[in-house]
Amino acid sequence: MLPTTRNAGRTKGPIPNHRVPKARFSKTLAATLAGTLMSLSLPALAADLSEIQERGYMEVATEDNYAPFNFIEGDNAKGFNADMLEELRDYADFEIRQEILPWTGLLAAVSNDQYDMALTGASVSDERLRVFNYTPPYASAQHFAIKRADDDSISDVDDLSDKQVGVQAGSVLLSRLPELEAMLEDDGGTLGEVVQYESYPEAFADLANGRLDYVIDSAVPVNTLVASKPDVFAKGPAVSGAGYVSWPIPKDSPELLEYMTGFLEHLKENGRLAELQKKWFGESFPDLPEKPLTSVEQFHELAGLDD
Repeated sequence: MLPTTRNAGRTKGPIPNHRVPKARFSKTLAATLAGTLMSLSLPALAADLSEIQERGYMEVATEDNYAPFNFIEGDNAKGFNADMLEELRDYADFEIRQEILPWTGLLAAVSNDQYDMALTGASVSDERLRVFNYTPPYASAQHFAIKRADDDSISDVDDLSDKQVGVQAGSVLLSRLPELEAMLEDDGGTLGEVVQYESYPEAFADLANGRLDYVIDSAVPVNTLVASKPDVFAKGPAVSGAGYVSWPIPKDSPELLEYMTGFLEHLKENGRLAELQKKWFGESFPDLPEKPLTSVEQFHELAGLDD
């Protein structure tokens, strides 16, 4: 049995609501993560830069339901990565083709050679680094709890014990829940029931309606959500160590990784990267790592996860 998954309206039918006993969460989470990793571990055959240049186009996969990274407003694509896509089209000497996918299948599609890279708000994780390299990070991704604005019962991590939490299925937020579990156990608490969602808007709706106690998301979308709806949501305690957001590129595309690293360096030098960070994230991130992330060991050292 898997943690509860609630349908976000993108699938053709309802997803069964399986409730998981809280005491069995660690085993359940391990099984869930194993299934996710298997879907990402298929052979990566995506085209490298030389083939992209020869055929004259690059295919990128994006999503459309994760503000402020990618979202739809009216009939128009908006967000940091929508603007970055336009910058890339101006920079590249080949065509950039885009396809919008549901988040839950996006990274598997890239690893299966359907797309050359993912141009979306993807957090770095151990599991993903075994399949992908990442361009230099463009945003922080430390995880925080989001609570209802009128909920005075949550002020620090200990207050999250045994409360029901919402998180996106197949996400790094899910894979790093053991960090929160360990924080709670250190003070005699327990991680409550975990409810997985296809996308965050439905999780936030359930939180606002009292169907959840809190939701976990990374720093940028948390800040954006709270700023946009301060009467509904409030930022809670940090529930993870440091993290990063960047673009995943298959391991067998080192030339493309170098090319996209050069693209980010170009935008940093001309000031456009900081401009777009401030526009969409409310702040720039001048102290992020400047080199691509290519191994679990490198990621752990940068994020202080082995301290």
